[in-house]
Amino acid sequence: MSKSDYLLFSGTSHVCFAKQVASSLGVALSQVSIKDFPDGEINVRLLESVRGRPVFVIQTIAGDPNFYFMELLILIDALKRGGASQIVAVIPYYGYARQDRRGGERGSVAAKLMANLLVTAGISHLLTMDLHAQQIEGFFDVTVDILHARGVLTSKIKQLEPEKPLVVSPDNGSSDLARFLARDLQTDFVTIDKHRASSSRFNMGSMIGDMRTRDVILVDDICSTGKTLKSASFACKKAGARKVFAAVTHPLFALDACSSWGIDKFLVTDTVPLLFDPKKRATSHVEVVSVAALFGQAIDAIAHHRSLSGIVSFCADPNLAFRP
Repeated sequence: MSKSDYLLFSGTSHVCFAKQVASSLGVALSQVSIKDFPDGEINVRLLESVRGRPVFVIQTIAGDPNFYFMELLILIDALKRGGASQIVAVIPYYGYARQDRRGGERGSVAAKLMANLLVTAGISHLLTMDLHAQQIEGFFDVTVDILHARGVLTSKIKQLEPEKPLVVSPDNGSSDLARFLARDLQTDFVTIDKHRASSSRFNMGSMIGDMRTRDVILVDDICSTGKTLKSASFACKKAGARKVFAAVTHPLFALDACSSWGIDKFLVTDTVPLLFDPKKRATSHVEVVSVAALFGQAIDAIAHHRSLSGIVSFCADPNLAFRP
């Protein structure tokens, strides 16, 4: 399949990222009109033919998740009704992933509902990154490919030249990610014992490991309010850590710009658009590591029916040029 055989569309949630993905592939984004009616309804109209062609549609579910998810569903519907032979939803950040189980009696499982809606709308394939819960893959009755950001994050961490690095998981939920990152950095990792007192309050307990005089790398897949990372950072400093770095895939930053979290360097990817300018002094310690080329390589592999198994090793060095 040549590059001209498939089309690449984008919703409006993260157009900058979609353009970077298209640039890495050497293609242009296909034309689509997405407008809001005065009453708030979303109107989508394709400006070029998709009949008989496979299409990839990029939309991250963050910032205004309800709006952007509805926009994605309508865009998928337009592609299906336009006769696309295959629709691959490229969702760098899969919103509602933290609602992968009932949160108590009479609760919903929104992550499963999203999967049902996407498949019903017409997708035949999902491409995403660092799902918060692995079981979400089983919510889909179509192919799901999950990329991982730890390759690009590991490479950037090595450039920081941490002294006696120690990977730290701020809770049990991110322990697997910490284990993989520690393996890539050829070091060990520890877990902080976090006790949740309520839905909005928790306590940081004991450290399962020694971090005195070492540079700590906190890892997590999602940073929303930042309460967990902030508490973990202060706990690590109190336990004797020399410096604290943080590596997060999805920087939602819902409440503030992490200006006083006690973190010396904050590495994030561009799966979601930042809600602040990292070049400003208050957030100068935040550095964005792009995963657009990684998604570009994955899209090219899917379009040409190739395995995605070698993509993680490719991303271990972000300076490698991608040639589709």
